[in-house]
Amino acid sequence: MTRIRRFTAEAISELRKVSWPTVEQTRNLTVLVFSVSLAVGLYVFVFDRLFQGAIGFLSQALR
Repeated sequence: MTRIRRFTAEAISELRKVSWPTVEQTRNLTVLVFSVSLAVGLYVFVFDRLFQGAIGFLSQALR
């Protein structure tokens, strides 16, 4: 039981040292993450379609 109390006290102590982001920073970083995720998703989608078309073309040409 003592170990659990010590762990909890140390965890709370460390959490008080954390520099928490402001609401504005959190919102801005969230928008950034969504934007980058969308851009990467579109990039992968476009190249997947291009390669899918190329493979389909090649497979038809080799028959």
